[in-house]
Amino acid sequence: MLEDELNVNIRHREGVAIIDLIGDVTTFAEEKINNAYRQVTTQGARYILLNFRQNDYINSAGIAILIGIVTEVNQNGQKLAISGLSPHFQKIFRMVGLAQYAEIYQTEEEALSAFKRLSAIE
Repeated sequence: MLEDELNVNIRHREGVAIIDLIGDVTTFAEEKINNAYRQVTTQGARYILLNFRQNDYINSAGIAILIGIVTEVNQNGQKLAISGLSPHFQKIFRMVGLAQYAEIYQTEEEALSAFKRLSAIE
């Protein structure tokens, strides 16, 4: 089933809401991703990490969903980071401008360290 190509898990670590995107990020993922974002926002998350470590595929519709999330994050005064992207998708995220609004890290640990430094400054 196409609708089941993405599983979304929400975890919290060190004051950061982590949204694990497991599977393919396509148009069928929109409701799951948006619901996860709304849930962590309702819970008061200031720092959000989208973890793509277990992701194999992102198409243009998936990128459009992520641009929508970035827009909402900026409107809500939150900070967003992205981790676990393959080198190919890191390049694409930079090309489409997502990297201007969300820092991209190799690993979840690097992102958490950056959030920790940022929260110490704020």
